Amino acid sequence: MERWWLLHISFLLLSNLQNWVNAEPQVPCYFIFGDSLSDSGNNNNLDTLAKVNYPPYGIDFPSGPTGRFSNGRNMQDIIVELLGFEEYITSFIQAEGKCILKGVNYASGSAGILDESGSLLGVRVPLNEQIKNHKTIISRISNILGNDSSTKELLSQCIYSVQIGSNDYINNYFKPKFYNTDCQYTPDQFAAVLVEQYSKQIKTLYDNGARKFALYGLGYIGCTPDATATYGTNGSLCVDKLNIAATLFNNRLMPLVKELNGNLTDAKFSYLNPSPKPVDLSSFVRNGSSCQTGGGGGELCVRNSKPCSNRSQYLFWDGVHPTDAYNEVVAKSAYQTESPLEAYPFNIQKLAKL
Repeated sequence: MERWWLLHISFLLLSNLQNWVNAEPQVPCYFIFGDSLSDSGNNNNLDTLAKVNYPPYGIDFPSGPTGRFSNGRNMQDIIVELLGFEEYITSFIQAEGKCILKGVNYASGSAGILDESGSLLGVRVPLNEQIKNHKTIISRISNILGNDSSTKELLSQCIYSVQIGSNDYINNYFKPKFYNTDCQYTPDQFAAVLVEQYSKQIKTLYDNGARKFALYGLGYIGCTPDATATYGTNGSLCVDKLNIAATLFNNRLMPLVKELNGNLTDAKFSYLNPSPKPVDLSSFVRNGSSCQTGGGGGELCVRNSKPCSNRSQYLFWDGVHPTDAYNEVVAKSAYQTESPLEAYPFNIQKLAKL
């Protein structure tokens, strides 16, 4: 009797393990729009300073340098893992065949909400162009599935992640030698311009079948090693004017999410601005990069330089972008946080279930 019971338990454990291994992801597909925080290689073949398909980038990524602006995974990679996908979402430049049914990553380093943002670094794929690329993918999905109704049904279940806007500030508004936006607008007026444009872009995605949106606010763009070195802090821990500008953007994005949920009732929109718990943040070295910077426009790792061996203890990998370790903490927050300041009205896990 005891032996039979043990065999029965063993069978149940094996069955559960097989179910977990073969489990479907929580959503059938995941589309990523954004900048270098999400780019997985779309800039590799472009004439730009904003590309990182060289060591030491990718030193902790299984396949080495891919074009991700990190020593390992970016935040979206980790969210994709948490959602149960067996593979990372393919970049647009590599998207072909049936893999596009799982989603596509359109993000491009130095891209912004405005077409001109980031142009000082070279060629990039602004959000408007990323949306055009998505329309191309929709046509290809429709060809694979054979009809528009099946395509519409699939797209309605996908999560659309959009994390963009930093370059509209650090590579536009706060670069007066290259742009005149700081003369045209106050910081609050510029935030209004950005969010108005962003609203149109999100509605274009909605008009093309998107129904589940994860819209990310801006982080503390004034606390990066590059920002503090470039602008100085005047006695503060960070560059206050950059953080204030980012807050003005976020303060307009949150009401937009509420408005979209009220007006487009067959879709779900969530505002996300995940951050680590203070106890987690305190475990990271925050005042410096874990690689030798000076590449790209000065903020990226020097090609083939040797990074710190304890990089997993650092918040920043280069002068702007987080380490794999920090990305993991923030991704888990976006996925499961119950704080309305970090995810409202849904975290990623809840959004997937809707």
